[in-house]
Amino acid sequence: MRNLTGEEQQWVRDVLKKIEDKMVPVTQRNLDKIPYTTKDGKFDDKSASEITWWTNGFWGGEMWQLFKLTGNEMFRQQAIEVEDKLDANLMITEGLDHDNGFKWLPTSVIRYKLEKEPKSLNRAMLAAGNMAGRFNMAGNFIRAWNNWDNVDRRGYAIIDCMMNLPLLYWASEETTDPRFKMMAVAHADTAMRDFVREDGSVNHIVVYDPETGKMKESLGGQGYGVGSSWTRGQSWGIYGFALSYRYTGDKKYLETSKKIADYVISELPDSYLVPIDYRQPKDVDLEDSTAAAITASGLIELSFLLDEGGDKYLDAAIKLLKTLDEKRISWGLDTDNLLNNCAVDYHGDGHNMSIIYGDYYFIEAVMKLAGNALCIF
Repeated sequence: MRNLTGEEQQWVRDVLKKIEDKMVPVTQRNLDKIPYTTKDGKFDDKSASEITWWTNGFWGGEMWQLFKLTGNEMFRQQAIEVEDKLDANLMITEGLDHDNGFKWLPTSVIRYKLEKEPKSLNRAMLAAGNMAGRFNMAGNFIRAWNNWDNVDRRGYAIIDCMMNLPLLYWASEETTDPRFKMMAVAHADTAMRDFVREDGSVNHIVVYDPETGKMKESLGGQGYGVGSSWTRGQSWGIYGFALSYRYTGDKKYLETSKKIADYVISELPDSYLVPIDYRQPKDVDLEDSTAAAITASGLIELSFLLDEGGDKYLDAAIKLLKTLDEKRISWGLDTDNLLNNCAVDYHGDGHNMSIIYGDYYFIEAVMKLAGNALCIF
């Protein structure tokens, strides 16, 4: 990765200062919460309403990053409180799925790495064991979701899971038991074959026969439709395959990350305001700032891993982050969130909102540029 220019370094310092200036008072007025989104600019609290919600680890992860940035003990205490609250989730089978990584990597795993807390090790291994139990040996994939809403999801796998595989990689490293890594590699190989198209676009959902493992179909999922290009899914692909390369050293994963990244860069609009789907109708003006932030962090991760040829990925990441800073972030103290214009999916009603993982990945990405981000995933 090239060195940042003096102007870029100053921008990073300025943004990190703005993050600290905002997040100290925001956190002080949201003690004891696990936010997901905002209502009238104020954070909600998933710990009070839905402790199994898939995003509930990101606030803890944000707190750990802010503790690293500032040294403020308040952030560490809030991260630990999130981790403690998630114990309730470990006792609810229907609330455990492939997203165990998103919950316990930013909370228990990072705390164990930093402090060797035995309770954190126990929690993370319980989450990893549960995730390993979702592995389908016939199809070599990790089942994504449970059968809530009376939908048969036994054969569902999703691109998002690439970001949860580090929980299994970490479990193998920590225990020296190769089983977890074997499952992660098998799933990554399946995703590389069945999710990533020739042009670098990706499927969101692939459905397999749970008995035979044979691929049945792909679904549009949270994107525009079958065969489209859901932007957050593209970001999970860039970042997730880069992480599988980091943990395994297998260059096919690095090449896959590059393939997806090259497609994304070719599809980014001149405005660098990312749509919900790169193949949504031209007359539709729907954005997803979370996809922009995750893409940026993934591109930075990819650039770190390349000895040469990484500058274009870093350049695109900086443009995405600067655009968010200038046009899509509420820096004032009258709102709790950072990012605006986030979206859950294309066809639902979750548009033009704030979402906690958008804030998390923006902070993580800028801290990566500064060289002081915690390695959570």
